[in-house]
Amino acid sequence: TTVLPIAQPCAEIFMDQNPEVDISVQGGGSGVGVASIIDGTCDIGNSSRPIKEEEVVTAQEKGVDIFENIVARDAIAVIVNPANTITGLTLENIKAIYTGEISNWSEVGGANQTIVVVSRDSASGTFEAFNELALKKERLRPDSLLQASNSAVATTVANTPGAIGYVGLGYVTDRIKAVPVNGIMASKETVNSGTYPLARPLFMYTNGEPTGIVKEFIDFVMSEEGQKLVEENGFISVQ
Repeated sequence: TTVLPIAQPCAEIFMDQNPEVDISVQGGGSGVGVASIIDGTCDIGNSSRPIKEEEVVTAQEKGVDIFENIVARDAIAVIVNPANTITGLTLENIKAIYTGEISNWSEVGGANQTIVVVSRDSASGTFEAFNELALKKERLRPDSLLQASNSAVATTVANTPGAIGYVGLGYVTDRIKAVPVNGIMASKETVNSGTYPLARPLFMYTNGEPTGIVKEFIDFVMSEEGQKLVEENGFISVQ
């Protein structure tokens, strides 16, 4: 669902320019994108995390040669309910909140209020990246509210007092409050400078190096016009 806001408008404009081409874009999480390219049920598998070694092995067993196309960069923004008064968190704070060591905002300089932890589910590449970068692969607290998409996380945090969550940069709106991490706010500039600690590439995987119409579409995504769409939808160009 992170790459969806890039793939959808790119597909629509590409089809406008190439009326004979029909592109179907579906969400479902990075695990679904990777599994679909391995199973041969799609031409391009979108993912917000790198493919895993075991997935590469499965792909090879099925005769699929996974090829990595990096089409954008993203920051995972840490978000809280707008009523929250905190002005920032450290990576250590975030890890302690998500593993269950900290359960009240007063422990990190906020009000005396129970923290409601909102997370993506395990099929999500955003969860995988957050788990590695912020939690150092420690176990997520069992009372977390698991959501199936970035937009569901944003909506839950916006509507739940005391909530904390994380979303791709393109999903940050004025309905939620993004907070600095280690004193750095998620932005294009802080991702490109390498200072924001929760940054990651975004992928479109193909079976082998792309050819034909698949190559033409990915070339469009990587073009000046495509990368402008990347930026317009809140992500960061790789050009």
